[in-house]
Amino acid sequence: MDQKLYVFDTTLRDGEQVPGCQLNTIEKIELAKMLESMKVDIIECGFPVSSPGDFKSIVEISKIVTESTICALTRAVEKDIDVAADALHFARRPRIHTGIGTSDYHIRYKFNSNREDILRRAVAAVKYARKYVDDVEFYAEDAGRTENEYLARVIEAVIDAGATVVNIPDTTGYCLPAEYGAKIRYLVDNVPNIDKAVISTHCHNDLGMATANTISGVLNGARQVEVTINGVGERAGNTAMEEVVMAVKCRKDIPVYTDIVTKMFNKASHSVSTLMRMPVQPNKAIVGRNAFAHSSGIHQDGVLKNRESYEIIDPMDVGVNDSTIELTARSGRAALKHHFQRLGIEMSKEELDASYQKFLQLADVKKEINDSDLLMLAGVTQDKIAQKIRLKYLQVVCGKNSVPMATVKLVIDGEECTATSGGNGPIDAAFQAVRSLVHRKITLEEFLVQAITRGTDDVGKVHIQIENKGNIYYGFSANTDIVTASVEAYVNAISKII
Repeated sequence: MDQKLYVFDTTLRDGEQVPGCQLNTIEKIELAKMLESMKVDIIECGFPVSSPGDFKSIVEISKIVTESTICALTRAVEKDIDVAADALHFARRPRIHTGIGTSDYHIRYKFNSNREDILRRAVAAVKYARKYVDDVEFYAEDAGRTENEYLARVIEAVIDAGATVVNIPDTTGYCLPAEYGAKIRYLVDNVPNIDKAVISTHCHNDLGMATANTISGVLNGARQVEVTINGVGERAGNTAMEEVVMAVKCRKDIPVYTDIVTKMFNKASHSVSTLMRMPVQPNKAIVGRNAFAHSSGIHQDGVLKNRESYEIIDPMDVGVNDSTIELTARSGRAALKHHFQRLGIEMSKEELDASYQKFLQLADVKKEINDSDLLMLAGVTQDKIAQKIRLKYLQVVCGKNSVPMATVKLVIDGEECTATSGGNGPIDAAFQAVRSLVHRKITLEEFLVQAITRGTDDVGKVHIQIENKGNIYYGFSANTDIVTASVEAYVNAISKII
């Protein structure tokens, strides 16, 4: 029978250590509530002794989150542990995460100490933390570069001292998967009391192997994984939660399971990206914009016939509505036919062949083929489309010490209508004005702005993805005025609903 794999999320602690990505207390609370909804087992909320902000965040999250364990990080220092215990006062399930560096690099150069002294300090910290809480996790910092025999001595001693979880971090991302897995296996086989604690992985991505190392650790006996949403974290980042959880779900030969609500991954990824102001690379596994996008004709044909030909994960399992068939010069007839049918255009084989030749010529000179291009290829004029809905007038007021306002005039089925609205900024205000005119429940799923060249007179290209009644619609526009481009792209997407 498969065993439970505990998911320990450190987005709010290790993930937040990325320069420029700090979160305030309100933002941390929002993400903590989301992580609880995802059924994350342990949420590490911060390092309370490091700043008043971290201390306050842990206090407030402890009051609100009741199902997940709330964890606070400390060094092997009594004052750190005192402050952590104080911060966790309201937590229903508190955990103190204390530890010390165990590699010779840390012992010699960081602490100017010796192995026996480090062992003594490790044991003392765990015993002191157990005075406050029953759940104490010990981390052996830089365990990835710690000699296995000494590491086993430390782990045995801290378990005897009361540690319930022993964390084996590859702090510098140095290990290879086989090496890290062997380290976990060594502890399983050589620490006599290892059955009294849960072994945890904590892998960094400096060599791009955080997920592989984590899975290797799990296969060798680890039953807790320390991860972050989107793999955010110091330097090259931490292990990505979505990658580990979906690997476990997808691969039946990994003998563990998690309780994570995977359908929330896409939403969680967007939330973390937005609040941390850290874009997700398009080719990021599981949650990247291109994770379920296909542009090769061979792949597109295979996916249209049977999704599993080129997808090992159902997009809906991670909160993505469907795969995306992108039209490029490498696309085949099957993809073109699919998009024509999506637009309600039926063609005979001869008509499709003729349109496909025109499509290839157009795709060679245009990087992206949008719905307007397809309608043109099918002989549907833009005049007919434009009669449905188009932007005729836009004026925005914004700036320091002013309330953002936008006035929008749309032409819908030949009739002009105007609305004025406020918002958090000029774009938000304009979008709200548009929504008030089209009377549709619209959710903005993605908003991407890209520069085409460089300079203050650059043209901004805007891609928008919206959701209405479970269906996804895309909009595009480009303009030197980025607010205008944004509203035009929004209207372009809405026109496909209408």
